[in-house]
Amino acid sequence: MMLGIPRRYSHFLFAVMQAALTSAIAAATASVNLLAQSMFLRHWLQSWLIAWLLMLPVVIFFAPLLNRFSVLLTQPDRPRPNAG
Repeated sequence: MMLGIPRRYSHFLFAVMQAALTSAIAAATASVNLLAQSMFLRHWLQSWLIAWLLMLPVVIFFAPLLNRFSVLLTQPDRPRPNAG
């Protein structure tokens, strides 16, 4: 399934999906106590939307920085000797 979005914008698409997933899980965790009161879905949707709107710019800004930092903290993979 291709959306026709140029690959140069893939980091923005990644940020949208990452922020959506992270905030959905966090909002569900915060709303789980409302399952018994039948208020879970409404509370979860409201919480998710607020969290997603807050997380999206954070992920867009910090994901590239965190990626660079993780590369600095790690070593390149060593080539594996040929088995045989």
